[in-house]
Amino acid sequence: MFRTTRFVAFVATMATSLTASAIAEAVSVQEKASLQAAMQRHIDSRTVDGAFLRLDEKTGAVRRLYPVSAHPKIMHRGAFFVLCFDFRNEAGEKVDLDFYVARNGAAYSVFHAVEANHGILMRFLKNDAAN
Repeated sequence: MFRTTRFVAFVATMATSLTASAIAEAVSVQEKASLQAAMQRHIDSRTVDGAFLRLDEKTGAVRRLYPVSAHPKIMHRGAFFVLCFDFRNEAGEKVDLDFYVARNGAAYSVFHAVEANHGILMRFLKNDAAN
């Protein structure tokens, strides 16, 4: 299982290398690290026997996804953020999940996760009501 401590070290390294073009709006290095840590805690808390479980929307089958790494890019819209994470399925194929995160006081909460759906991502980023 991917451990939070290893992940936080990775996040700290990656956060310092991000450019303004990698995000929709400016996010501080400290906030980037906090967001990545919140996403990792979310994944860790929902992992069963090392796998992040997802329902296949077409078949209803339970899919087992294994965490690999976070993308350094964080997109931001008002009080909401989108973070991506790479997983591998049981066949070893890459699966990208986008995690939608909201500020929750001084913390962050994941409120939605979707598999590589750039259509919803673009609509979210363009939606003025997403503030």
